[in-house]
Amino acid sequence: MNRTVTTAGQPLPDGPPYDVTVIGAGAVGTAIARELARHRVRTALVEASDDIGNGTSKANTAILHTGFDAVPGSLEARLVREGQHRLAAYAAETGIPVERVGALLVAWDEEQLDALFDLLAKAERNGYHAARLLDAGRLAELEPHLGPGALGALEIPDESVICPWTTPLAFATQAVLAGVHLHLDCRVTGIESSTGIHTLITTRGPVHTRQLINAAGLHADEIDRLLGHDAFTVTPRRGQLIVFDKLARDLVRHILLPVPTAAGKGVLVAPTVFGNVLLGPTAEDLDDKAATESTEDAIALLREKGRRILPRLIDEEVTAVYAGLRAATGHEDYRIKEYPDRRYIAVGGIRSTGLTASMAIAAHVTALLARTGLDLGAPAGLPPVTMPDLGEATDRPYLDAGLIARDPAYGTVVCHCERVTAGEVRDALDSVLPPRSTEALARRTRAGNGRCQGFYCGAGLRALIEGART
Repeated sequence: MNRTVTTAGQPLPDGPPYDVTVIGAGAVGTAIARELARHRVRTALVEASDDIGNGTSKANTAILHTGFDAVPGSLEARLVREGQHRLAAYAAETGIPVERVGALLVAWDEEQLDALFDLLAKAERNGYHAARLLDAGRLAELEPHLGPGALGALEIPDESVICPWTTPLAFATQAVLAGVHLHLDCRVTGIESSTGIHTLITTRGPVHTRQLINAAGLHADEIDRLLGHDAFTVTPRRGQLIVFDKLARDLVRHILLPVPTAAGKGVLVAPTVFGNVLLGPTAEDLDDKAATESTEDAIALLREKGRRILPRLIDEEVTAVYAGLRAATGHEDYRIKEYPDRRYIAVGGIRSTGLTASMAIAAHVTALLARTGLDLGAPAGLPPVTMPDLGEATDRPYLDAGLIARDPAYGTVVCHCERVTAGEVRDALDSVLPPRSTEALARRTRAGNGRCQGFYCGAGLRALIEGART
């Protein structure tokens, strides 16, 4: 088994050019690398940051969409629909937490109520036939803490919430186990193309490859331009969110969605698999692809909208506030295009549905790759992986008396807010893709994500990470 993960300070491996290199190790890039690992091609996954899933993928609303409201007939509609089935099955197979809570699109005025009929018809054109209209009385029964004035809703019973961190981690782990080379801290700054070979100029040296897949998310347009294309421009769309304490979880039973507009799906209230409640996101088009700070005005706006949707939520304790950037392109569809003469595929404009569609995007891109002249061969199986279950709906290790009896480390709590044990931290540090920061450890264990945001446990967690490096 060829297992290669390199980081800053380590030389890139010698050897022949890669058959395929994927740029970007978010949910989509890791899914593509995993899919390629099923074929007899030498593959590299190149990531600018020090961890996988460290960009747009780490800061989303973590909804496993049905695709009911996508543009009918679009590539996104097809890939979200296919991706939802693929990812739900994969999550069950690998232990990624998913909760099927359903969604309610709530109408607060007559215009929105009328729009629900169009949304119902749209869902049916997208092949989703389980949606149904609810009157105000039934809506109140389903969501008794909803604010006053709701006139009705469209119910989408198959919408789910999922762990956004474990998903790309599972993809990348399986890809690396199957022989994909993962190069972290490896930002692409230039591309030189000659007959048959692309040479990526990176911050860690050159990477040579025959075929190139651009899944760079917010920076996909920049990579596209390095190859001489100008097919799309990514405008970072900031979404700010508020995370409420676990004591708020009983206030909401479904994902509560607004009637969508052209700017996006608007501000929602949603439970998370970690037992919290999300309020957000905003939708702010910016120029700065690093502008992930939160703002006073946006938080005030979210609180105002949240007070109408679920008034009691605003009185609950806030655990965290965060912001993510979505890769908006001004188009209503994904921007996936192959260039056979250049041995290149651009995977751009993957918006908030990218997590759901990731496995279907990977299959679609792999099929396109055959058109660029690469012989993929027949697909093979992948090494099985089982991910740590970070969900609150199942028994966590600190509650498992049998597990603790066999290994007392699982009874030693190191993060009291999130009830994370020394055994879980040890497992993360010993994993195929160990964390190199407390933020990365949080995405693997939840440690530091609770009420105190690492105030009490942070120093100890950093010491454990530093100890694992020596």
